Amino acid sequence: MGKRLNNRWLEFAQPLWSKRRVILTALGASGFVIALRFGGLLQSFEWSLLDQYFRVRPQHEPDPRVLIVEINEADLRYAERWPIPDDTMAALLRRLGELQPRVIGLDIYRDLPVEPGHEEIKAVFREVPNIIGIERIQDQQNSGVLGPPELVETKQVGFNNLFIDPDGTVRRMLLYWRTEDGVTHRSFALKLVQGYLASENVSLRPVEGDRDALRLGQATLRRFGSNDGGYVRADNGGYQLLANFQNPRQGFDRVSMTAVLKGEVRPEQVRDRVVLIGSTAISIRDFFYTPYSGGDRNSAKPVAGVELHANFVSQLLSAALQGRPLMRVIPDWLEYLWIFAWACVGSSLCWQFRKPWQSAGTILLATLLLTGTGFVLFLVGWWIPVVPTGLALMGSAAGITSYLAHLEEELKRSKEFLQGVINTIPDPIFVKDRSHRWIVLNEAFSRFLGHPLNALLERSDYEFFPPDEAAVFQAQDDWVFSCGKEQETEEKFTDVQGVTHQIATKRSLHRDAAGNVFLVGVIRDITERKRMEEELKQTAADLVRSNAELKTSENHLRYLAHHDVLTGLPNRQLFVERLEQALDWARNNHQLVALLYLDLDGFKEINDTEGHDAGDLVLKTVARRLTRCLRGSDTVARLGGDEFTVILPAIPERQIAARVADKILSTLSEPLTVNEKTVVVTTSIGISTFPSNAEDIEVLIKHADLAMYEAKEIGKNCYKFSEAIRAVENLS
Repeated sequence: MGKRLNNRWLEFAQPLWSKRRVILTALGASGFVIALRFGGLLQSFEWSLLDQYFRVRPQHEPDPRVLIVEINEADLRYAERWPIPDDTMAALLRRLGELQPRVIGLDIYRDLPVEPGHEEIKAVFREVPNIIGIERIQDQQNSGVLGPPELVETKQVGFNNLFIDPDGTVRRMLLYWRTEDGVTHRSFALKLVQGYLASENVSLRPVEGDRDALRLGQATLRRFGSNDGGYVRADNGGYQLLANFQNPRQGFDRVSMTAVLKGEVRPEQVRDRVVLIGSTAISIRDFFYTPYSGGDRNSAKPVAGVELHANFVSQLLSAALQGRPLMRVIPDWLEYLWIFAWACVGSSLCWQFRKPWQSAGTILLATLLLTGTGFVLFLVGWWIPVVPTGLALMGSAAGITSYLAHLEEELKRSKEFLQGVINTIPDPIFVKDRSHRWIVLNEAFSRFLGHPLNALLERSDYEFFPPDEAAVFQAQDDWVFSCGKEQETEEKFTDVQGVTHQIATKRSLHRDAAGNVFLVGVIRDITERKRMEEELKQTAADLVRSNAELKTSENHLRYLAHHDVLTGLPNRQLFVERLEQALDWARNNHQLVALLYLDLDGFKEINDTEGHDAGDLVLKTVARRLTRCLRGSDTVARLGGDEFTVILPAIPERQIAARVADKILSTLSEPLTVNEKTVVVTTSIGISTFPSNAEDIEVLIKHADLAMYEAKEIGKNCYKFSEAIRAVENLS
């Protein structure tokens, strides 16, 4: 049992050990790339690829739940100044409130009066219940700005602070911010979303057992970690989310401030929507870069702050109501495994496809597959590390390629050395690589096979031998490669003339300084030796067969000497031998022996009237019936003519012989068919016993014979014990 388990372990471990270079290279490449990844050197490349995924993703139709009321350059000219006066802003808010949106977001600071009309706007803040204002929480880059006091008092203010990555792009949204005074603030986008979802009976609640997740309708909002996605040691303060930006085909629906004030906006354009009011005027410079803006800042197209908040609102609403995920990431341990797995792919491909054009092509295809896989996963909301994985893939491929180049150089030197050595040896010698190709051959092998040396190099057995022979050669090679042990085997070998030789091949493994492994085979032609062995085997087989035939003949002669030719029963000679054995055993064990002497009644008449063939058939039938009705230890013999004897050895009393005689009489009297006639054959039986009648064989036979004649005289078809028994009994 232990040996079988050990063999199974070897079968499992040897392929892994033979590919250890692939695994070690993958480990080294993935470890180096992971170090680069968490050293922050790949962060900007990961951001760039993520942005590219956003830009090539299919566009969406505009979100019908969001409307932007923009303040553009024409609106500024209409209002005649910036900031917009309070009376104009109050009129805008009142008009929008009359059109019944679910919630109004005022993405314009209103912490200070902008006369005229300050009292009027304060009244609007109190009268319109679904207005959300903005504030800015003080941070390291900006001073704080308070929201409108009336909205602060009713907790209808959200902060509009943004996290901007070092490359100037917004990729995260902030939901909560707890300030140093212990107050928790909600973002402008979150306040708008909660206002919209209130009528849907959807609220934000914690996920039980998970401090880093919140539940909003159909969405689970998982908190951003400092190393999530392509980030490295990022600021993860507050409650941040990786944004999954919408890409509207034509942006969000927009109307201008002037159009609203002039009554040019239809009620259905506003009713039941999230309305955001903000500046899109270039002169205000309230713009930000998103993944859709493009990488080059000279040609990038930033979006207005109000549009950025509209995108945040749209993402959260789609997640809560439609299950559209925000961007998710895999855990660190799975990221390490992912990178290592693709490093293994790179090293394995280059190990398998060793020609430069093959390895380059397969690595290119693998890179495209990785990039495509990353994009497909991105479409369903997963951000996986594609850049470090691609570097690990190509790094492990480069490592294996360099190692194979080193092996190739050492292999070239080893082949030159081996070629010089084996050419001096008269026996055919071949050297194979793990692909079963001949890489070095001596002239003796070339002559033996009958092909030029150059035609054989870099070729395999299947190209020169019959398939069955080639399969045997490769199976023997595989065994040596897998076990690493020396082996000598005998095989068939067919040369170019079609002559099949018997060969003995000794195979062993050799390794050069670079670790290249070769299989070296030395061949000896043993055809003549095998021929002689076969001749000797044939001679021995003939001798054994002759002896067997002679023994069979002797056995047959011995059988004929002791058995009746017609019935197959023991003849007189064998009968006497067995009777002597029975008497000897009886003397030693104080047992009786009974001798029954049988003579058939009416046999001569059947023989005379029906012929000798019929008589022979009767004798055979009688012999079979006698044998069938006796014990295996009893002996039935034919003394000649129609006379039979039965020896009953080792019987305890004389009555046993009487019962056997009754059984014989009954069995033989059954009718039989002769020449289509039914005849009945009976017998007369005389019985003598040892030692009652005599202790001498001849006397015992004589008493049984006399008793048989007495049985015939008293009517036939009966048995009669010898009178000598009674005489002995009377004497006793």
